[in-house]
Amino acid sequence: MTIPALPNAELAVMDLLWTKGRTTARQIIDRLYADAHKPQHGTVQRLLQRLAAKGFLDRDRSLGISVYSPAISRDAYASAQLESLANRLTQGSLVPMITRLVADNKLSQAEIGKLHRILEEEI
Repeated sequence: MTIPALPNAELAVMDLLWTKGRTTARQIIDRLYADAHKPQHGTVQRLLQRLAAKGFLDRDRSLGISVYSPAISRDAYASAQLESLANRLTQGSLVPMITRLVADNKLSQAEIGKLHRILEEEI
């Protein structure tokens, strides 16, 4: 299954769902649009509809109100986007990307240690 890249507004909703778990549309509005000067109910409903159509979220109507939860994990999304980026930039190889992160000191010692452990397990 191909996982499409999300526009920023949809990604903000998913980030909230990944962080908070089961959430209502009202809770999404309150968190993402707390400072809005006009109602954002229609905007959030459209975002939720698009995310549901793309298979990103589940909708539970059993409580009388709709409660939304992520249908895919943050890790699954990140992995798919990283793979897509590697396909576009480095003919599918993640090595140049990882090498660049290490060389530019973008990874902590703990993260580098985790990479070592993963590589040792795979060998």
